[in-house]
Amino acid sequence: MPEADIIIINGAVLTMDHTRLRAEAVALRSGRILAVGDRATISELGTPRTRIVDAKGGSVLPGFVESHLHLFVGGAELGRVLLNDRTTLGQASAKLRSYAATHMDEPAIVGVANGYRLFADTVPRLALDRIIPDRPLALISDDHHTVWANTIALQKCELLHGRDLPSGHEVVMGNDGLANGTLLEPEAFGPVLHLAGMGRVFLGMETGRDPAPTPSPQDRAQDLVFLRCGLSHLVAQGITSIVNMDGNRYTLDLLEELRAADELNARVRVPFHFLPDMTEADLDVAAEMDQRWKGDWLNSGFVKMFMDGVVESNTAFMKQDYPGRPGWRGSGRFSAERFRDLATRIDAMGLQMAVHAIGDAAVARVLNGYEAAIRTNGARDLRHRIEHIELADPDDLPRIGALGLIASMQPLHAPENGPKADNPALLAIPQDRWPQAFPMRRLRKLGTHMALASDWPVVTASVLDGIHGAVTSEPWRDGHPKRRLSLHDAIHGYTLGGAYAEHSETTKGSLSPGKFADVVILDRDIEAVAPQEIKSMAIRATICGGRFTFDRLS
Repeated sequence: MPEADIIIINGAVLTMDHTRLRAEAVALRSGRILAVGDRATISELGTPRTRIVDAKGGSVLPGFVESHLHLFVGGAELGRVLLNDRTTLGQASAKLRSYAATHMDEPAIVGVANGYRLFADTVPRLALDRIIPDRPLALISDDHHTVWANTIALQKCELLHGRDLPSGHEVVMGNDGLANGTLLEPEAFGPVLHLAGMGRVFLGMETGRDPAPTPSPQDRAQDLVFLRCGLSHLVAQGITSIVNMDGNRYTLDLLEELRAADELNARVRVPFHFLPDMTEADLDVAAEMDQRWKGDWLNSGFVKMFMDGVVESNTAFMKQDYPGRPGWRGSGRFSAERFRDLATRIDAMGLQMAVHAIGDAAVARVLNGYEAAIRTNGARDLRHRIEHIELADPDDLPRIGALGLIASMQPLHAPENGPKADNPALLAIPQDRWPQAFPMRRLRKLGTHMALASDWPVVTASVLDGIHGAVTSEPWRDGHPKRRLSLHDAIHGYTLGGAYAEHSETTKGSLSPGKFADVVILDRDIEAVAPQEIKSMAIRATICGGRFTFDRLS
């Protein structure tokens, strides 16, 4: 038997491999898992050069597969003014003014991740003018589908008097005939983010195209810093594989540069983002990306699309009217006919699809398009994905599994346990539909393949927080169906489920001999602690490809 580079002992090894679910020790060699078994047998593989890692009773798990996040955006936002969905206007004002005073050279002040409650009782533009009137100021919502801007920002971007935009994107106008400061979806808020110097960062989400003109060496160096910051933040959460959900060639070029410098410390997939204003000829770029990036560390091979927006801003595409808005149901960004044709074309190219669909009408339209593609081209195990599925018609749920699709779910997107009167998501979903919202548990019971994720920076990138949310979730009303997952189902969603979703279950997702040496070590045994305590657990080490990318063992 070959000698081990690393041996992990004294751990509660949970392999996620059904042939041997638990073990005492793991041996790693040359970036692969060499062996899994009892301590005595595994210890025989050591030499004086082998690093012996004492897990001290903590869980040893497969490295986490983060199946839906925004790496470039999240990395860039780590240096901005960080708010949260409970931040008050007074708290936001103090943070923003303090930041502005020490960042006089920035073209715009940007706050990130505040909730929709912040402007519930005021005109956003005027409220922001009271905080900083003489410099552009923008706040990005926690779901990243809305931006609020002050008057000077709107003026500089020529948005103050409104602008005609594609369906689903809107500059919201006030009673005074001027923009009220609310910018819905990327076509509306893109100019403000470009003004703030975050244009290149958001291009993969906003347009799917590469920067033009070509970024200067200084700009490229700054973008590499953003990606390094994002990667460092993620590996500290035990993440070894990342499925980025916005993309262009530029993002992959930057990641390839990090890989060449041996600085890429997680495996990353990046899609081609197809938008409604594109034509089928643009799919040639997706094919090019697929051919160019096919490695174990950098990979493309899929097309991302948005069918709708989000519930909180009433831009999700619904089958019923929004409460208090007769006649308004949102809209699909692609017509049923066009999406069917695109899905059939992309499927025929052998590319996976991942489509954002939050409302029940959006979910149904995506399912119909996938079904048409499979009917035309035949089933070929491409594992097309539906992202989010926050509300779905009960009759549509069995179709997801029947079509061989992946349900990509985010446990922390669900509103807090218990009905909160001011929660924008709950207010936007009719109460008689609450039992059908965020159907993780029902999809799992149907046997649907599920990948779990955060959507960082929409919510925290902590996988432990995500697992905690999945296993402690409660119904919003007494008598409603249970919503929580079992612990093993939650862990599966962040490991083998995520690997299956990206066609890599034979190389990662479980601690099985021959698979990549992607491992996470926790500070306690996750199977032994109470579910409520999972959120307080910590990552002690992350190993990716046999190399420590995060190390707090000492």
